[in-house]
Amino acid sequence: MELTEKIARGFARIALGHVSQEYPRKLDHVMNADADVLPPRVLHPCFFGSFDWHSCVHGWWTLLTLRRLYPDMPAAAQIGELAETTLSEDKLAAELDYLSRPGSAGFERPYGWAWLLYLHLEAVRHEDQAWGQRLEPLARAFAKRLESYLAILTYPIRTGTHFNSAFALTLAVEWADQFDPDLAETVRGTAKRWFGEDRGCQAWEPGGDEFLSPALSVALLMQKSLPADMFAGWFGAFLPDLSNSQPATLFKPATVSDRSDGKVAHLDGLNLSRAWAWREIGQAVPEHAVLAERLAKTHLDAAMPHVAGDYAGEHWLASFALLALMGSSQ
Repeated sequence: MELTEKIARGFARIALGHVSQEYPRKLDHVMNADADVLPPRVLHPCFFGSFDWHSCVHGWWTLLTLRRLYPDMPAAAQIGELAETTLSEDKLAAELDYLSRPGSAGFERPYGWAWLLYLHLEAVRHEDQAWGQRLEPLARAFAKRLESYLAILTYPIRTGTHFNSAFALTLAVEWADQFDPDLAETVRGTAKRWFGEDRGCQAWEPGGDEFLSPALSVALLMQKSLPADMFAGWFGAFLPDLSNSQPATLFKPATVSDRSDGKVAHLDGLNLSRAWAWREIGQAVPEHAVLAERLAKTHLDAAMPHVAGDYAGEHWLASFALLALMGSSQ
C-alpha cells in the first residue's frame, strides 16, 4: 500500500476535522491557583484541538505534509488558510510563553517536544509561507529542553507510549541535523550509549496500551544514528532470528478489542508505527528488505481500515498512517 491522492484527501479531511475541535480535551496542565483554570483555547491558542496538545501538533504536521505532497488537492487551499490564522506570531508567542509557567518543565516531555520539532521541520519546507520562521522560536525552546533532559536521563524509557525515549529522539535527530548539529551529535551519542550493546531482543510486546514498538523504536533510532554498515551489524545482533520468524510478537499485528477505549485504541497505532519502522529498517538492511516490506504491509492492512471512526483513534491515527505510507524519501 502506498500513499495516493485519494488517501491523502481522506487524511486531510480527518485532520481538518479535529485540529480546531476544542472538546473533548485532555490537558497536561499544572494548576497553581484558581486563575490557572482556563479553557484550552486560552492556554494553547495554536494547539487547542485534537483532544490533546501533542495530537494537535502532529495533526498540523499531517496537514502541512499533505499540502506539500499534494498542492493541487482540493483541501490544500483550506489547509493553507487555516495554517495562516493558526500559526500566527501572536498565537505561537503565547505557546512559547506557556513554557515559562511554574510547573511546565515536564510539559509534553518528550513526545510533544519531538513532534513540535518535526512540525517545524515540515513547516520550513513551505517556502511560500512564513510558518517555519514563526515556529522556530518554539522549536528551539523545546530543543533546549531536550538537550537538558538528555543530560539528566541516565536510563532510556523503553515503554511503547508517549514516554518512549527512542521514538522522540528519532524525530528530533532529523530536526537537529538541519537546525542544531550539536544536538544531533548529542542524540546520536546518547542512542549509542543507551542501545549500542543491545543484543538478542526478546520483544515482549505489545503492552496493553502501547502505540509504539519498544523493540522497533530502538532499531529505528539506531538506524538514524549509525553508519549503514555498522547498523547492519548491530541490527543482526539485536534481532538475530528474524529468518526464523522470531521474535514472533513482531510478526503478528496487535488485536484491538475496543476502539472506543482510548488506551486500547493505541494498538491500532502500534500496528501503524511498526509498519513505518519495518519499512525504514528494510531500506537500511537489504537482506531483510522483502521480509520487512511484507511485515509492513501486514501491519498496515490490519490498521488502515480503522484510521477513521471513533474519535478515540481518529484524532491521531492518520499521522502514524502517513509516516508508514510516505517513506523517508518524502
